[in-house]
Amino acid sequence: MQRTIFTTPVVNSVLRAFSIGFLRLTGWRVEGALPAHALRSVLIAAPHTSNWDLPYTLMVAFALRLNIRWMGKHGIFRAPFGGVMRWLGGIEVNREQSNNLVAASAKAIRESDGPLQLIVPPEGTRSKARYWKTGFYYIAREAQVPIVMAYMDYARKRSGLGPLFEPTGNVDADMATIKAFYAPFKGKNAMQFESTD
Repeated sequence: MQRTIFTTPVVNSVLRAFSIGFLRLTGWRVEGALPAHALRSVLIAAPHTSNWDLPYTLMVAFALRLNIRWMGKHGIFRAPFGGVMRWLGGIEVNREQSNNLVAASAKAIRESDGPLQLIVPPEGTRSKARYWKTGFYYIAREAQVPIVMAYMDYARKRSGLGPLFEPTGNVDADMATIKAFYAPFKGKNAMQFESTD
């Protein structure tokens, strides 16, 4: 798998120190830890309402010693920034093309030669989203890995890893449980985030 900012020697140590210092200085609290049996997992990224979510997510990932990959729309991977976005852990997603993203993502997790946490925003967009996409759910089921309920709460400057969620197969009930967990959290552009149907 391609080297990223998290697997580049020296750079990752420097950026981890910077991330911890910056988050502390700006009043952010990083919470939780990744259990050993969830080193390969799918992380829900919610609420997702702002471009600022990416740099904060990267810093929180450094602080928690994660090895994340994240999905982004194909437009941000165009030249001249495509290589940088991939180095930051980005995986290009073209919503206009019909491809089996779930199967490909699950295969990448299963075949990774070390820890890998795939971040998937259920809103699928920074815009106001009434309905959550279930891709993260099916990726986790197919890869047979847990779902980690990661969060970023700008209102209280808290970010981190919440509880693990094991899918039951009842998608509607499971999504209701997951969305209830996220209801108290506010994105940077809180008016765009809607956690209930």
